Amino acid sequence: MHAPEEGKLRVGFTEFIDLAAENVGGRALLASDEFFAGKENLLKPGRGVFIPGKYTEQGKWMDGWESRRKRVPGHDWCILQLGLPGVVRGVDIDTNHFLGNFPEYASVDALEVEGSPPAESLVDAKWTRILPQLRLQGGSRNLFPIASEQRWTHLRLNIYPDGGVARFRVHGEVRPDFERLMRANGSVDLAAAENGGTVVACNDAFFGPKDNLILPGRAANMGEGWETRRKRVLPGFDWIVVKLAVPGTVQKVEVDTAHYKGNFPESASIEGCYLREPVVDFANAHDIAWTELLPRTKLRADHRHFYESELRAQGPFTHVRLRIYPDGGVSRLRVHGRPA
Repeated sequence: MHAPEEGKLRVGFTEFIDLAAENVGGRALLASDEFFAGKENLLKPGRGVFIPGKYTEQGKWMDGWESRRKRVPGHDWCILQLGLPGVVRGVDIDTNHFLGNFPEYASVDALEVEGSPPAESLVDAKWTRILPQLRLQGGSRNLFPIASEQRWTHLRLNIYPDGGVARFRVHGEVRPDFERLMRANGSVDLAAAENGGTVVACNDAFFGPKDNLILPGRAANMGEGWETRRKRVLPGFDWIVVKLAVPGTVQKVEVDTAHYKGNFPESASIEGCYLREPVVDFANAHDIAWTELLPRTKLRADHRHFYESELRAQGPFTHVRLRIYPDGGVSRLRVHGRPA
């Protein structure tokens, strides 16, 4: 394992996208035991809920993964397939609502394999430990940074000796098949999270997390987009910066306001830039030479807006900045182009 690159230590790892989340394709494949509560709950949104008086035939209903009390030596484990393979910067082992039944310790192993092999075949695979056995606190988010620069496709959460975990978050940086992107004959979505696009900064994400903007598929509801609070000081605008998967020329842009009806932005504009060195603080980086890609354009409620002939520049760009006037919600931003 190696120390994280300089600069990445400045950002709390929970700012990175959750590589294992259900809504990006993460899957809980196999668990040693899930007697009280199913492994799939680990990757669901939110922190889990507690419903007093709710029971099943197995016992108390719990919103998480919970194994039975172990009466023999050993520990329990759960194997997960990342929805977005990549470099893990840290994990959040959330024991929310698990108080008298949380595991005393946990560790995490990692694996990189091609394709989707049968889960049973992974049990005895050559796993690499990326988080040593560490003590957990009950009813808490247990945050542990990971110092590994390797790309992983699967993780194994080990709990000692047994118990319940509400949610398991795997924050990191997507590492897609870059060779496939570079070979692409047609255009690809250079901003998409699954292709390696990253939301690096925004000025506000009060109602909807910044990473929602570039997740796979269309948003299922208003809670699955990027949404800012109501702006009380006018004039003004909100903004969000996306680092493209690879530098590329832009051919078509989509701004989707799906589900935003009484709170969609009045208008939007898009700019691009080409940066050869990383920028940590976009809010105060006033010397960046932004190029207008899409001039300020009126938006419609709950609508997919496509722009092609309207684009005033093609790049190549490494980053794009979406401005919304004055505030509101955008569910998805797509930046279709060719790797440069």
